[in-house]
Amino acid sequence: MSNSSSITEFLLLAFTDTRELQLLHFWLFLGIYLAALLANGLIITAIACDHHLHTPMYFFLLNLSLLDLGTISTTVPKAMANLIWDTRAISYTGCAAQIFFFFFLISAEYFLLTVMSYDRYVAICQPLHYGTLLGSRACVHMAEAAWGSGFLNAVLHTANTFSIPLCQGNALDQFFCEVPQILKLSCSDSDYLREAGLLMVSVCLAFGCFVFIVLSYIFRAMLRIPSEQGRHKAFSMCLPHLAMVSLFVSTAMFAYLKPPSISSSSLDLLFAVVYSVVPPTLNPLIYSMRNQELKDAVRKMMTGCLSAAIDCLRSSAAVPLPV
Repeated sequence: MSNSSSITEFLLLAFTDTRELQLLHFWLFLGIYLAALLANGLIITAIACDHHLHTPMYFFLLNLSLLDLGTISTTVPKAMANLIWDTRAISYTGCAAQIFFFFFLISAEYFLLTVMSYDRYVAICQPLHYGTLLGSRACVHMAEAAWGSGFLNAVLHTANTFSIPLCQGNALDQFFCEVPQILKLSCSDSDYLREAGLLMVSVCLAFGCFVFIVLSYIFRAMLRIPSEQGRHKAFSMCLPHLAMVSLFVSTAMFAYLKPPSISSSSLDLLFAVVYSVVPPTLNPLIYSMRNQELKDAVRKMMTGCLSAAIDCLRSSAAVPLPV
């Protein structure tokens, strides 16, 4: 049996042993990753460049896109590198860094979603006080609180996880470093239960945030809209948000709280992809598909870039070549 002090690397889950299927998985991950980069990048650029979108809601949406970019960049590129180079290895330090940044970004994103639900509640229920309650300084402080809470949560779990002695090998049944998979390598049940207790506290906090989000969106905001048409429009806009949050919470809770005895590699992989890859990819679509202002800003930005590129090509073509 190995000791944690002698472990220099971990072996991640291999999607398949067939080279053709490895390349297929690589191209699939690459497509998903590029789609997430493009969609979130467009939202960030559009909000930053269009002064009409410099409002609290879009400020929080910009932060969400930044967190989505960081979250998917923490896990997917390493998985793609392993697929293309036909390896499973990740260094001990790299594994610790991956867990830290993933916990940091995913926790901050969840806290930010809670803040965004409060923003919508104030906008609907207290519109006259919106500018006072959600001024620029207040928005910055709330965003800082979300990022700071994610950072503290990441430090706590990373430090505690990698202080546990490991003596059950170095193979992880996941495509990225995940705390429950590392806990399976612990030497004693007491070490396992210590981090499992911290995970339980974090999950309870996350569930409390989820309840706040649901109450803010539905029972305290949408049901206060006087017209039936307004309520229907609000429900159609908010239900995709709630569905994505519900999907993330349910799959993450299952992945982190299920007993090791019911572990299944294929099931663990499915839930990990759902809570770590799907939200950063679909969030830009969900938060912009019914937002005409944002779609107009993206369209205007892309049209401007295309026009500038055409003008540049025309200018280059018009320059006479030296004799």
